[in-house]
Amino acid sequence: MTKLSIIYYSSYGTAHAMASRMAATAEAKGAEVRLRRVRETAPDEVVQSVEGWAAHAASVGGQPVAEPEDIDWADAVIMGSGTRYGHVTSQLQSFIDTLGPLWQEGRLADKVYAAFTSSQTRHGGQETTLLAMLTTFCHFGGIIVPPGYTDQIKFADGNPYGVGVVTGGDGVDETANAALDHLVTRVVDVAQRLED
Repeated sequence: MTKLSIIYYSSYGTAHAMASRMAATAEAKGAEVRLRRVRETAPDEVVQSVEGWAAHAASVGGQPVAEPEDIDWADAVIMGSGTRYGHVTSQLQSFIDTLGPLWQEGRLADKVYAAFTSSQTRHGGQETTLLAMLTTFCHFGGIIVPPGYTDQIKFADGNPYGVGVVTGGDGVDETANAALDHLVTRVVDVAQRLED
C-alpha cells in the first residue's frame, strides 16, 4: 500500500478543498493517506481581522498539523500552497525550513513529489509557485511527477507543472477536480511502480 502525505497551507479554504479531494481519490485507489495542514504562523490578530481567513482557521483548528515525520513516513508527497507574490506562502516555507535534519540524513530523497496551488487571478503566479515547489523537491533528491499533458484534462486546465485554480467564482470546479484526480492518481501509480 502506497503511503501518501498531502501537506498544504490554506488561508481561505481553496487549498484545503483541493487537498481533501486528492486525499479522497487516493484512498479510493488504495493508498494510505495523511492529510496534513501546515501550522498557521501569521499573528492571530491578523488572521482574526480578515473574516474569511478567521472562518477557515476555525473550521480546521482540530485537524492534524504537518510534522517532518509525515514526509519521512511517506512514499509520495503532494504539497500545496496558495501563491504569494509568485512564490509559496511563508507558512509552507516555514514548514519546509524544518526539514533540514531529514534532508541531511537523505530521508527526503527517492520519494515521489508533486504540487498544487491557487491564486486570485489566472496569471497570479501559479506556475512560478509550482516551479518553486518543484525546485525544492530537486534539492530533496525527490522524484518529481508532474501531470504534463498525460491526460486530456490537462488540455482543459492547461497546467503541466501541477494543478492550479483561481480562487473565488467557480473555485474548485469540475475541471479542477478532474485535474486533481489525475494528478493524485498519477502520483500514486508511479509510487506503486517504484515500490515493485
